[in-house]
Amino acid sequence: MEIVVLVKQVPDTESLIEIADDGVSIKKQDIKWVMNPYDEIAVEEALQIRDAQGGAVTIVSMGGPKAVETIRTALAMGADKGIHINDPAAEGSDALATAKILAAALKEISFELVIAGHRAVDEDNYQVAAAVAEILGIPQISMVIKEELLDGKIKCERTIEGGTVTVEATLPALFTTQRGLNEPRYASLPGIMKAKKKPVDVKTIADLGIDAAAVGAVNRKVKIKALNFPPERQAVKMIEGESAQDQAAELVRVLHEEAKII
Repeated sequence: MEIVVLVKQVPDTESLIEIADDGVSIKKQDIKWVMNPYDEIAVEEALQIRDAQGGAVTIVSMGGPKAVETIRTALAMGADKGIHINDPAAEGSDALATAKILAAALKEISFELVIAGHRAVDEDNYQVAAAVAEILGIPQISMVIKEELLDGKIKCERTIEGGTVTVEATLPALFTTQRGLNEPRYASLPGIMKAKKKPVDVKTIADLGIDAAAVGAVNRKVKIKALNFPPERQAVKMIEGESAQDQAAELVRVLHEEAKII
């Protein structure tokens, strides 16, 4: 089975995030960059399917020169080859433009299944994978916690509010991963050494037939106006009293006189 995994390089969640001087981006020079955690789950699931079904796993990622490190991480986990879309003209693209670029790359290769993390932990917009499926004209199943490949179909259990639902789609299809689907493996030392020799094809947006006037920060349809840290929370006020009745009375007083919400 030919499987494509969409991955993104994101800041490590343990990195100190600072807002850049422009007020609409973050300072990137001292950040540690890693594979998006939900994409790690996608890579792991693709490897398990390939090992059971045969075939190959191709990693596709868009980003600057450093993004190849994330592709190499996936290759070290066991993926077979990579495609790196590296073009300054695409930097800062919004979710729709990113999806158009990724879909254009997928149109050039054969696949039966596309897997992606259901969201990236940096922009957290849940949009790219669904848009890729829409552009390609294939079914999409989101937030999958269990999958089963049938004859020309895939059956997935996905999370919904308050429970789960089982859905089925014909191949080719795209599904996005949720925590609980699997436990991603660590790259072994032999895997890291092998990854250095695995092919990574570098593409520009011109190679993919994408017009530069439709992508990039300047052409975003959704523009970032400002970045702000959450406001500092006030210290917790402990309600004291010798009895429960005293505490209840004091709580009512505080809510009425100080918080002014009753």
